Amino acid sequence: MSDIATTRTALALAVGANLPVLLWGAPGTGKTSAVLALAARLGLPVEVVIGSIREPSDFSGLPVIRDEETRFAPPQWARRLAAAGSGLLFLDELTTAPPAVQAAMLRVVLERAVGDLALPREVRIVAAANPPGLAADGWELSAPLANRLVHLDWRIAAADVAEGFTRGFTADDGPVRAPAPDQVAAATARIGAFLRVRPELVLAVPDSPEQAGRAWPSPRTWQMAARALAAADANDADEAVRAALIMGAVGEAAGLEALSWLRTLDLPDPRELLDDPAAPLPRRPDHLHALLGALVAHVIADGSAPAWERAWTLIARVARTTPDVATASARDLATARPPGARLPPAMTELAPVLRSAGLMP
Repeated sequence: MSDIATTRTALALAVGANLPVLLWGAPGTGKTSAVLALAARLGLPVEVVIGSIREPSDFSGLPVIRDEETRFAPPQWARRLAAAGSGLLFLDELTTAPPAVQAAMLRVVLERAVGDLALPREVRIVAAANPPGLAADGWELSAPLANRLVHLDWRIAAADVAEGFTRGFTADDGPVRAPAPDQVAAATARIGAFLRVRPELVLAVPDSPEQAGRAWPSPRTWQMAARALAAADANDADEAVRAALIMGAVGEAAGLEALSWLRTLDLPDPRELLDDPAAPLPRRPDHLHALLGALVAHVIADGSAPAWERAWTLIARVARTTPDVATASARDLATARPPGARLPPAMTELAPVLRSAGLMP
């Protein structure tokens, strides 16, 4: 898969998972066309908002007096998206937006709020930017805005252009599956287990404005990385697409470490473990954290009493050797007890762990 094909796929998966995305690339390389083609493929109406010709009030709302109160009226583009119930907001030429406009965009990107109007959750957000050195009157992206986006590099090779002239610049037409809640929970457990090993990567704000204007690790971006990982799982994405999404969320250095760690997991399927509680388990504590996190996510998504009861056997088994690993999963599992579920005998064995977690007198 070429670089541009990888980026196209990563963009589609991020939009399908409702992650805000920013495409970085030189002018005239087809970023806008790719976004419009993707919106058409997904059946989403598009509103294009160009940063260089907008004021802060185009995002924070225009103050008006109504019924002796000050309200912030949203612009027409926001009203149209709200009326449609879904859509794609395309913020073009982001690095030509001055700092005041970038600051006004923060609530739009993170909270889907434009003035006093809340956009529907199904409104996706995609932005495009030229590197500041290539943008007319370019500005570095502010760190708070950069930290709300998944950054993807749009690199066009000569072979891609030649093939496009020959065969046409068409978008991929395969289905895009949004990750299911249990996939998101399992991916979050894996990312959480990695951060137990590398806690210093939870937050690493870059020193230079240039680096702070791209992807960097924070609790928010690790959460985006987990959702991106779930989207990759849901769509059986290859390793290049996974790398583009995770590094696009948390930066290259932190992303490469996470990807390397994730490759070593090779965890058994939670469903197989519930059917065979005596199956081999990982020995490393960080891998056990990831495994039990995925197990609890599966059981909560399943919602059945038998699955909940069988899961305690596995947690008790882990508690015999690494009780600190079992504690967090025991807490999560205990609070998700489904109606009609019986307290299994394994919970008696886990009494010390449950007491330490405050779940048992």
